[in-house]
Amino acid sequence: QIQNEKLAALCSQYPDRFVAFASVALQFPELAAQQLEEGIRKYNLRGAAIGGHVNGDELSSPKFDVFWKKAEELGCLIFMHPQGIPEMEKRLAGRGGLSNVIGNPLETTIFLSHLIFDGTLDRFPGLKICAAHGGGFLASYANRSDAVIRCFPDRVGPLPKKNPTAYLRDGQLFFDTIVFTPEALRHLIAETGVSQIMVGTDYPFPWTSTEVDLVLNTPGLTDADRIAILNGTASKLLGIPT
Repeated sequence: QIQNEKLAALCSQYPDRFVAFASVALQFPELAAQQLEEGIRKYNLRGAAIGGHVNGDELSSPKFDVFWKKAEELGCLIFMHPQGIPEMEKRLAGRGGLSNVIGNPLETTIFLSHLIFDGTLDRFPGLKICAAHGGGFLASYANRSDAVIRCFPDRVGPLPKKNPTAYLRDGQLFFDTIVFTPEALRHLIAETGVSQIMVGTDYPFPWTSTEVDLVLNTPGLTDADRIAILNGTASKLLGIPT
């Protein structure tokens, strides 16, 4: 509550510069739903920022449905930024910063895949979720998720209503542009569509200082596409006047 109050105060002080996401205590899903509603209705926050798991529980578990239902009801954006995979800490230790380089996008991939295969996106078709770092590895290999339904349907459990790749384009999932090269961004857009992409910076972490240039230099984009990625889509989802 303190964090949400302080974020709201900062946004009120600089209304032409900032909007903010609420913090929610997802370890208590009903409380998190209340905090989300209070953040939106009382503090004029624009959604919530969450991690990819809570105390080892996947957020596709039915225990979190009360939170997802509230997010759908409010029509707000939920931004997911990974927190790593603690159970893989030993394997990702050592050189290369692998807990971040591999662990973070892998957690995002797991998070999104569970939302698809465990039926969360089917139960709440109005959800709007933005996944950091281009959605992790999902878009690069999502056709394998389609293939497992086609080749091994008996191993998947209850099937999702659509092929997994369809969820990348249907308006529920959004992705930022932290993928580093024009070719990577071109491929992400080819898998998801321009309408699902928003510029990202990962600020204050110094992964990039040229993200606008990345969008401008990605081949095959029209001026309207670039405007949507750099401004239009995020403004619409976050209720920012343009």
